[in-house]
Amino acid sequence: MPRPRIADSVRTDTVFVWLMALLPLITLPLLFVYQPHFRFEVIGPSHVRTVDPRSVYTGGYFLVQGVSVLLYGVDVLLAYFDHRELKRRGVVRPFPWPWAFLSVIVYVIGRYVVVRKVAPGRPMWPLWTYIAVVVIGGVFGVIRAVAQFQQMLP
Repeated sequence: MPRPRIADSVRTDTVFVWLMALLPLITLPLLFVYQPHFRFEVIGPSHVRTVDPRSVYTGGYFLVQGVSVLLYGVDVLLAYFDHRELKRRGVVRPFPWPWAFLSVIVYVIGRYVVVRKVAPGRPMWPLWTYIAVVVIGGVFGVIRAVAQFQQMLP
């Protein structure tokens, strides 16, 4: 059953989808919170050199993991609020918010598939913003990973 179109005066971008798009920016400073200083130890009768796990699992590591889990929950909550707001604005059967449990990008892309059906021709700035933020975060992450890997080399 096709979805009915909504009026041109109805905005399809909510504050919630914008927050989902920009939320990954919070994690960028966390890249610098986690500062492991790798120590090595020798284990076993054959004296195998390995990384000491206590040098990896620091307070900064657990802070980053905790914030990541918290942001995951916030993303799912924002998807729920966005879904509810789209229904309030007249979108029939908006993209189901539980897809955000899989990944926020799945929800955002699915959301815009539905929005393009009920409001064709509308810009998708939150989607493009989210993609740009993720790419920028990926670049910073790779740079950080290379720096950490170099620290592990003998």
